[in-house]
Amino acid sequence: MNLENMNALVTGASRGIGASIVEVLARNNCNVIINYNNSEKEAYQLGEYIKNKYNVKVLTIKADVSNENDVKNMIEKIISEFGKLDILVNNAGIAIDTLFEDKTKENFQKILDVNLIGTFLVSKYASKYMLEQKHGKIINISSTNGIDTFYPMSLDYDASKAGVISLTKNFAKELAPYINVNAVAPGWVNTDMNKELDEEFIEEEINKIFMKRFAEPEEIANVVLFLASPLSSYITGEVIRVDGGF
Repeated sequence: MNLENMNALVTGASRGIGASIVEVLARNNCNVIINYNNSEKEAYQLGEYIKNKYNVKVLTIKADVSNENDVKNMIEKIISEFGKLDILVNNAGIAIDTLFEDKTKENFQKILDVNLIGTFLVSKYASKYMLEQKHGKIINISSTNGIDTFYPMSLDYDASKAGVISLTKNFAKELAPYINVNAVAPGWVNTDMNKELDEEFIEEEINKIFMKRFAEPEEIANVVLFLASPLSSYITGEVIRVDGGF
């Protein structure tokens, strides 16, 4: 699949699913913008790796997606350096899993700020330029937790990911017919975050999955690649589950 001369911004891209999305896009000749907030070392290491392995332009940029000024400055810098933005992948997200009785307003707000408000802000500022170009792809990373896979320890995360799905459908309507807006809803994925889970719990969850394993990050990235490519030109407002048949 050739995405030559296309420019893609991936938020929260320093590791895990985000890093895999960056590499899959670069492998298909897409220039990439690697956004990070805290993981500076990993982000720049990824940028160097991509530059050395693939013949694409790479920009690594720090921005807190929940901070409107950061987002505005990031998008303006991308347009200044790349001239245009064709693809946006809203991947940045956090989870703070605690017992229900230990949930706090502060942590709930933090999760909403990053996962939901962040998706709104980056989409808002990126879509302005996409509309001027009369083309663009926005892919939001939600979760099966936002549809029907509920965990009380993650209720704040679940709520934020349900909100991302609602945003996806509203943006798809608002930005039509020039911008395709879709979401990917992964189930369990082999990321650093999930490696810290209790082994017994992991085994219980794997037994619920038809494929009898967690997904690899690249398997999520491949679906993002499809949605970022011309092959998905008539798909918008949709949510694609990637959960191995959970």
